[in-house]
Amino acid sequence: MPRIYKPGTDNVPSGKYHEVGPNGGHVDDPHHATIKPGHRLPPTSKPKDKWEKR
Repeated sequence: MPRIYKPGTDNVPSGKYHEVGPNGGHVDDPHHATIKPGHRLPPTSKPKDKWEKR
């Protein structure tokens, strides 16, 4: 099962992430982010959404 992270989480594994709902569900028009080592996850489009590593 994929790991879900809160926005602003620091020191997550580097890679590509996409926005998911509060419980990991589908989000219409999700944001995507590419994280480098030591960087922090950006904010999501809605306050309760989270990030999932792809």
